[in-house]
Amino acid sequence: MPQSRPSRLSRRGVLAAGTALCLGAVLVGCGSDSGDKDKGTDAGAAKTAAGPWSFKDDLGKTLTAKSTPKNVVAFTGTAAALWDYGVHVKAVFGPTKTKDGKPDVQAGSMDISKVEILGNVYDEFNVEKYAALEPDLLATNTWDGTYWYVPAASKDKILGLAPAAAIAAGGNVTMDKALARTAELATSLGADMNAKATVAAKTRFEAASAKLRAATKANPGIKVLVGSGSPDLFYVSTPDTAADLKYFKSLGVDFVTPQKLDQGGFFESLSWENAGKYPADVIMLDNRTGTLQPSDLKAKPTWAGLPAVKANQVVPRVAEPIYSYDKCAQLLEDLAKSIQSAKKTG
Repeated sequence: MPQSRPSRLSRRGVLAAGTALCLGAVLVGCGSDSGDKDKGTDAGAAKTAAGPWSFKDDLGKTLTAKSTPKNVVAFTGTAAALWDYGVHVKAVFGPTKTKDGKPDVQAGSMDISKVEILGNVYDEFNVEKYAALEPDLLATNTWDGTYWYVPAASKDKILGLAPAAAIAAGGNVTMDKALARTAELATSLGADMNAKATVAAKTRFEAASAKLRAATKANPGIKVLVGSGSPDLFYVSTPDTAADLKYFKSLGVDFVTPQKLDQGGFFESLSWENAGKYPADVIMLDNRTGTLQPSDLKAKPTWAGLPAVKANQVVPRVAEPIYSYDKCAQLLEDLAKSIQSAKKTG
């Protein structure tokens, strides 16, 4: 999530910021830091096919070009997923680099030294640099029918410079569907889905899904709360809107479902005095840059008093997953391990 949190709460605002679905510049993935930077290149460089190109995105728009797009610019998380399939973009926008110059969690295995960063926080996008790249395609996610991390103020200028493809990561979409659609986009851009590393990653994802289902059956009744911390508020996410949580729920994860969702329908914001409103055995805490992490929350008495915190059963939640099989397999494996070993706190 971006580092500033606007006063008005919206799904878009919260996701961007990194709250339960996020709050900061704010709104709800995410990248799992699994493996070294070069891991994404295992799939091999994408090969651009000759002839006309066409792709129908999740906003229902059919994009066409005389040839496969080469100058691709993408939201950081989307770019990281494409990177894992061997498709390397020219530039990115979204959380890419931390203050100390290291890759943001949402950059995954992408080598950020090889991409131009057009904007590193929510609502930041250098339109002039984007135009100078002579982009053939812009790629991002969509949660609510909008282009994720494309600023509303400059949206028309940006979308007027090149076709834009949006892959759904919310609404009725589950993680497996988001993965399949991202893979389809990568394939259209030259990725080889039969590459050894890609086939292995998909097999691992399927095995990890089975592990999570088995873990929920082996240790039933474990209540999981998905939360995000800010200085003044604690956000509890509903499991019924984000692609990752919907998929985890389908595999048997027993999530806390907040009763009174804020406008937008993605989470309930609680004052820290009421942070214990929903009992939980495990807390999945938003790990995005700009959200408070366990070390930041120690000073808050109500956080320290939560049963899951006392039991040391707080795990990272990758609020904006990188939709490659490699990265999502890791998320499933980590969650399966957490649920398998969790103890009931009530």
